[in-house]
Order: sequence, then C-alpha cells, then structure tokens
Amino acid sequence: MSLDAQLLAAHAAGDVDALITLYTRAADEAAKDVAQGFYLTHAYIFALEAGDARADGLAARLRAQGRL
Repeated sequence: MSLDAQLLAAHAAGDVDALITLYTRAADEAAKDVAQGFYLTHAYIFALEAGDARADGLAARLRAQGRL
C-alpha cells in the first residue's frame, strides 16, 4: 500500500499514532523542503493533540528549519 493510501486509511480510522508515524515518514521521504515542512507540521499537530512524546522531536526539527 502506498504512503498516500496509508495516510488516507489512518485518517479514516482516526488512528492518531499511525498519522504521526506516517506524516513523519512522509517528511523523511520528501524531496523538497516545503513538502517536508508540510508533513512535519501535520505530524507535530497530531502529536501535540495526542500528548505524544514525539512532539518534542518534531518541534526541534521544525525549529531547525525555521518553521516554528
């Protein structure tokens, strides 16, 4: 299953843990900085809303890019 299909399925299922993982993976695989920032922002927001410990690392990555 493609990453896009996995993201859609996770959204449909309301699987926040998978959304954080998949958006982080999408950022890691993104070819352009703009896309990477987009995906990291989504992962970060889902992590914040869930109180997930990954939020700190995602915030650090966004800060390093000048996006937070």
